[in-house]
Amino acid sequence: MNMVLKKLFLIKIPFINFPLRIKQFMLVNEYILLDKKGQLPIEFLLVVGFSVLVLMPMALSLSNAGELNQAMSAARAGALQGATSDSLAIYPEDTFRAYQREHQRLLNPSGVKIVKITYLNQGFNQSYQKTKIQLKIYASAPSVPDKTDRNCLGDRINFQARKKITESFNTENLTNSMYNPAFSQKYMFTTANVQWQ
Repeated sequence: MNMVLKKLFLIKIPFINFPLRIKQFMLVNEYILLDKKGQLPIEFLLVVGFSVLVLMPMALSLSNAGELNQAMSAARAGALQGATSDSLAIYPEDTFRAYQREHQRLLNPSGVKIVKITYLNQGFNQSYQKTKIQLKIYASAPSVPDKTDRNCLGDRINFQARKKITESFNTENLTNSMYNPAFSQKYMFTTANVQWQ
């Protein structure tokens, strides 16, 4: 047994010498398989133990990151849908009537573009028992200089972003008609006012 271990640790394996690596691997397997006492080498136990300690938290963080990525993708899709409806001046009937009275400029097409979307983790919310994430959408609309008109456009963009998140996670029954806040399994999402550039 000691002879096999000496062979394993005394041989220096250059990168190019591939057959020697296979031989070394076979020697390790022989040592593990032929050990009649049922004991595993301490190095093997340390590697397995360390792997478990590293992989478990990594798997948990990857699942959280996956959920947040899914929500951000849904928010992007919703924001683009809101910007498109704003650009083409396509609105629901009640919104159209309100814009006829107060925001005549929005009844004509306006080139709204989404620049970027960021998020801010605001910590754990005790009332909802979820981590609160605030989305901030940056957009540009050079043809709409009026601040109140831009606020209306921004409200439509934020609404669509929250709606898409809710649809993505099938949590429509957990929120209100404005989808504020939007929910996933571990997060709740709110939106800040759209930043115009």
